[in-house]
Amino acid sequence: MALLRLAHAGIRLGTRVVYLRYVVASVIALGTDVALFLLLIGANTPPTAASVIGYSAGILVHWLLSSRAVFTEARANTQGGQHRQPMLFLLSALLGLALTALIVAAGGWLGLDPRLAKLLAIIVSFQAVWLLRRHIVFAR
Repeated sequence: MALLRLAHAGIRLGTRVVYLRYVVASVIALGTDVALFLLLIGANTPPTAASVIGYSAGILVHWLLSSRAVFTEARANTQGGQHRQPMLFLLSALLGLALTALIVAAGGWLGLDPRLAKLLAIIVSFQAVWLLRRHIVFAR
């Protein structure tokens, strides 16, 4: 029984470590996303387009970090998996992108400051994409 509790505690700790690495990777990717977003709206790019471009750059940064530093044990090594995993990652990112664009656009329709709408989009898309990546994209 003690061994089972110890194993369960190890699994929880492992999940927390992966989540922490995912948060760090997300912060770096988010920095890329938001910096580009702010640069583009400062250059009078429409907010929805700026959010899509920024998020797309963040996707690339996140893939590089996630596949090499976050989900290291679950990275695909087979030929089929090496194509499937990036495609699933991209699909999860596109869901996050769609959520981001929808929330920023809805914020614009409601007259919200684009930065506030982007912040709300960050929170919603982060949780949705984390769940997809942990349970589907990088599932063991």
